[in-house]
Amino acid sequence: MSRLHCNAVTLGYARHTIVEGLDLALLDDAVTVVIGANGSGKSTVLRALARVLRPARGRVLLDGADISSLPTRDVARRLALLPQGVEAPDGLNVEELVSLGRFPHQRGFGGATAADRRAVQWALETTGMAPLARRAVDTLSGGERQRAWIAMTLAQETELLLLDEPTTALDVGHQLEVLDLVRRLNRERGITIAIVLHD
Repeated sequence: MSRLHCNAVTLGYARHTIVEGLDLALLDDAVTVVIGANGSGKSTVLRALARVLRPARGRVLLDGADISSLPTRDVARRLALLPQGVEAPDGLNVEELVSLGRFPHQRGFGGATAADRRAVQWALETTGMAPLARRAVDTLSGGERQRAWIAMTLAQETELLLLDEPTTALDVGHQLEVLDLVRRLNRERGITIAIVLHD
């Protein structure tokens, strides 16, 4: 079964078609890796699955409903996307960055709840970032920075996680750290993960 899939999806930008007639289903409780050359449409597909890009034709379905018809906050409670090349605002520390992942669960200006604090702490511990919680994001190594961003997506507490080239520009050791974390999240937490790689 698949909670997230697309049927006969055509994707592109302006008048330039990138992907045409794609059928794709993410297997529940599994890691799906999308591999291909640069410019082949991998990131475009992930953006469509996350409702960032609307298909020119076809539909993306989340839990049987057309994802474009669902409220944004509802989608964000069900799936998290980590795009490639994201940058943190200046001055944020790791804990503050990870706390941003709680936004879909918060109401108004009430501040962080006990559930928010638990989710942030769990995400920090799971990614090995708890000892660095007070460090400024811009002082982290590449691997630490990627783990901090993954922690932010984990704080959303979704069952679907979409990662767009999370190992890009990392050395082999840090690439393995990130991929081991992905495997652990899937095995231990049952998170359905789609990950775009070019290697």
